[in-house]
Amino acid sequence: MYKASVRVTLRSSILDPQGKTTHHALENLGFERVERVRIGKFVEMWIDERTKEDAERMARAACEQLLANPVMEDFEISVEER
Repeated sequence: MYKASVRVTLRSSILDPQGKTTHHALENLGFERVERVRIGKFVEMWIDERTKEDAERMARAACEQLLANPVMEDFEISVEER
C-alpha cells in the first residue's frame, strides 16, 4: 500500500482571486508582513499497487484526468510506502 500526497496549485500566470481575497483579509487582521497568498488544494490517496512506480503512475493519471486542470494548474506528487 502506498500513500500519494498531491499538491495542486494554480500556474503562476493565472490570477488567483481567492488568494488575493485571503491576502487582503490577512492584512486586515494585522498580518502586514504577508507579501502574497496563493490558494491550492492538497489530496491524499491510498493506492494498492505492487510498486512505488506503479502507485506514482496511477496518481499521475488521476491528476491528469481529474484532480488538476492541465490548462490552469500544476501538480506535485509524493509517494511513500505505508
